[in-house]
Order: sequence, then structure tokens, then C-alpha cells
Amino acid sequence: MIKANSQFWEQMLAMTLEPLPVTEKFCVDAGHILGSVDLSGVWKGRIEVRLGEGLAYSAAAAMLMQPVETVGEADTLDAIKEIANMIAGVIKSSLPRPCAMTVPASAVEAQGYCCPPRTEDTLSVIFRHTAGDLMVRVWEQECLE
Repeated sequence: MIKANSQFWEQMLAMTLEPLPVTEKFCVDAGHILGSVDLSGVWKGRIEVRLGEGLAYSAAAAMLMQPVETVGEADTLDAIKEIANMIAGVIKSSLPRPCAMTVPASAVEAQGYCCPPRTEDTLSVIFRHTAGDLMVRVWEQECLE
């Protein structure tokens, strides 16, 4: 997960995000941006990216090659869909086959969110950037192997 995320951010956006220790709980305020992709097949689950508003807008600006102050909410939601899609695609390549991926979704979350780094059915990795934090969460709903 760290490699998939770092590869995308560094190669596509020229942004470096530092992974945080897995012992830290991830919390983000209301107004953060959620991007997600559902997976089905032998492995069923969901991959989520949750970004603080500042990082989400900075990433959208980098993708669009525009100043951050010119980026709107619709542009940011589209950018987060693409980020979720790219990261999920790399993670999907390491999952058992067959595995299908849905079209990504994104939304501005009305409520804050906190998540422990690991539960029985999830693995989360947290990243820090000067513009804000990011969580990549792989949530297993069912595995047939």
C-alpha cells in the first residue's frame, strides 16, 4: 500500500507524502474528501482514500496544473476519483484473480472520521504532507480463497 501510494503521488503529481507509524489513529475533520472503489471477484472489498481538504485541493491543482486558488469543488472531486482509481488499480494487481473494480466515486464528507490503523477486516496506511493528511484503507468484505 505504501509503494502503490508513493508511486502515484511522486510520479503523477510530483508530491512527496511521508507514511506515518502504523500505531497512529487517523482522524480527519468534516469537509474531508472521500474517494472509493469497490472490488469484486475472489476478493470482495473496498479501497478508500480520505484526504484533508487542503491536500485534496493541492492534489487537484497539481493534476490540473493550475494554482490551488482556481480549483473548485467539482474539479477536486474529479481529481480524487482519479486518485482512488489509480491507487486501487495498483493494489488490485496484487489481489487474487478474478477481480473486478467499479468506477470510482468521490464525495465531500459532512462528518469527521476516525479509524484505527488495523482491524480484523481492514488495513489503513496514513500519510502526511504539508497540505494535509491522507489515509488509504483496504477493507476486506469477503475472500473466497
